[in-house]
Amino acid sequence: MKVPYNVIEVFTSEEARFEGRPVTDAVLDMLRQTRIAARCLVSRGQAGYYENGEVASARLEVLATNLPLKIEIILPGPELDVILPRVTEIVTDGIVVVEEMQVHSHRSRYRLIPRQLRVRDIMTAPAVTVDQDTSVAEVVRILIHADFNGLPVVDDRDRPVGIITQGDLVRRAGMPLRLGLLTEADDEIVNEFFENAADLSASEIMAAPVRTVEDDIPVNEAVHTMREHGFKRLPVVDSSGKLVGIVTRLDIFRAAVSGAKEDTSGAEECYVDWEGVRHVGDCMNRETGTVAPDTPIDEVLRTLDERSVQRIAVVDDQQHLLGLLTDRDILAAIDHRPEGLVRTIIDRLPLPGRSARGRSPVTLDTTAGEVMKTDLITVTEDATLEEALRLMVDHALKRLPVVDADGCYLGMVSRNALLRLGTSE
Repeated sequence: MKVPYNVIEVFTSEEARFEGRPVTDAVLDMLRQTRIAARCLVSRGQAGYYENGEVASARLEVLATNLPLKIEIILPGPELDVILPRVTEIVTDGIVVVEEMQVHSHRSRYRLIPRQLRVRDIMTAPAVTVDQDTSVAEVVRILIHADFNGLPVVDDRDRPVGIITQGDLVRRAGMPLRLGLLTEADDEIVNEFFENAADLSASEIMAAPVRTVEDDIPVNEAVHTMREHGFKRLPVVDSSGKLVGIVTRLDIFRAAVSGAKEDTSGAEECYVDWEGVRHVGDCMNRETGTVAPDTPIDEVLRTLDERSVQRIAVVDDQQHLLGLLTDRDILAAIDHRPEGLVRTIIDRLPLPGRSARGRSPVTLDTTAGEVMKTDLITVTEDATLEEALRLMVDHALKRLPVVDADGCYLGMVSRNALLRLGTSE
């Protein structure tokens, strides 16, 4: 479908203001926030004349300044009714002209993260921190009630000296479960861990030195650092080295989808011929590791451990996705069971930094189909990265099952894979 285009031309001046800001800045910010398929050009004239008789010139011998500015916005016709009223409101001093135009082609390079976006624009601030003397028990209490699983450790000048992640707690403090499961475990098991960790301090288990990023660098540079070193989060410092926030993968994903269109599948919205558009199928993990609904929990535990994953797909004989089974589901299934059995299963659950291979087998009269989750959020392999990211952000998911048109399971797509592909040039 051929889409008509328009050009909005604004004739204004350097002194024109909207809410105390230059009109040009206000227009550009408005376009950035709406994130429409438009191009904008701001140019400054060498001389000009205004209605009140004032003459402006850039010539040194003429003292009159306030040079004329021209703003041109080329946009698809259907967007005109949205943008024109906003431009008219912003231009408090000037002339606004609208003309129809014929566009032969409109091509643009696909970018998940805009180049001008800085770390300070998306970071979480202020960051929750601990000092070097904070007990590990207190660190865990903070994390199990938070929506993150890493804490920067700072000195008395608020400079980051280390970071504590879930893996550090497992490897160096003997945490028996991942943070998301601690509140669901038996009190005796949790209290035992807290007692053992009571004498440990943050400085004894933190990873140090810690890699940081400055708040004024482009987000893409921070993403490159995260990808290169496999980090999920980075402390953010100002020019003096003081901690001012933390940037996580979730912060980046939220920034990527915050301005994206909810639906660009309609023909009237497909204005741009995007080059390099990425899809789920480009980065998904095409897994073959699945279990049947009648698989015993002991076998499920063995499969989770061998694959070092926290979840596994449950499929029927034709590979139709029936549900997902996670370590959380397994722990819930053994509620009120004998303590010895609970401890054995907890000891076999996969954890970052710990292998459970060779642990004692368990006998549990429960199958995968009985405890799996069936209310699933899925995605197809031809979905765009934005679609997958939006689902992950909206539903707080770290992975999405990928299915075909018939509902057959194809694999998983993870946050890390989307981040790696979506920010590659």
